[in-house]
Amino acid sequence: MAKVTRDDVARLAGTSTAVVSYVINNGPRPVAPATRERVLAAIKELGYRPDRVAQAMASRRTDLIGMIVPDARQPFFAEMSHAVEQAAAERGKMVLVGNSDYLDEREVHYLRAFLGMRVAGLILVSQGPSERAAAEIEAWDARVVLLHERPEAIDDVAVVTDDIGGAQLATRHLLEHGHASVACVGGVESTPTIGDPVTDHVEGWRRAMLESGRPTDGLLYHAPFNRYDAYQVALGILDRPDRPTAIFCATDDQAIGVLRAARELRIDVPTELAVAGFDDVKEAGLTDPPLTTVASDRPAMARAAVDLVLDDGLRTPGSRRERLKQFPSRLVIRRSCGCG
Repeated sequence: MAKVTRDDVARLAGTSTAVVSYVINNGPRPVAPATRERVLAAIKELGYRPDRVAQAMASRRTDLIGMIVPDARQPFFAEMSHAVEQAAAERGKMVLVGNSDYLDEREVHYLRAFLGMRVAGLILVSQGPSERAAAEIEAWDARVVLLHERPEAIDDVAVVTDDIGGAQLATRHLLEHGHASVACVGGVESTPTIGDPVTDHVEGWRRAMLESGRPTDGLLYHAPFNRYDAYQVALGILDRPDRPTAIFCATDDQAIGVLRAARELRIDVPTELAVAGFDDVKEAGLTDPPLTTVASDRPAMARAAVDLVLDDGLRTPGSRRERLKQFPSRLVIRRSCGCG
């Protein structure tokens, strides 16, 4: 059987091969709805399959979007990756995901690999201010959108949530339950000081505490972002007479570790210990008790990142602030704080 070509589709649909191309690639020019339907019907009838390799060679760009995350095993990054994949599919693109494991060399490895594959663009959830990553992006003149984090070293368009404001909401809410103070479980001590969401969560906690006239000295604890290590840290925090009565965690995964430690030590949540997190991963609604947390609009952020990375005007000059797209945070109240 002879291979079906774009010319065959155009003849059957009664249109030009250029219009067939616009339909297949969703642009760059609009196609009338009736014409689009004829082209799609012809593609289906003939069983036409576009040669993506040939298209990539001709345009020097594939239908792929590269995405680099610190650790896709963590629920937040898994859910964000899925949201990006869905948004990309709406634009006719596919997503390749690489895990940096919080290591600069692995981040640079995936940058080189994805950019060498001529991806249509790159969405980067960077683990910190990597000068090597910034140099790699500049060398390739890459189409890059930063998502969730905004390292100081990389001055590309960024899509983030209001991390400081969200942490303030959660901390104020815990204080409104009558606690004398609220402890904070932040990131590890090497967490970047600028552009990192966890750093901003700690800053939001600190601001809310100072606004209410409460000191923060001795109330900040450092823990890795995963629940397993956070659980070990929480055992040390809670297994002593002067343990805190309320804890704000910089991530939901850390908060899940704190809840597990409290259960093991027979500390009732929320009557003896109130807990709040940040991220609103799906599992937050299934913990015992369900976790009060701060939510961001991940689907909207993912769509914004995909739209920006595919936008020809992405590299329009502007100040760092002008190149920042920030989404609001909102407090999701469940029983772990003492409500309900």
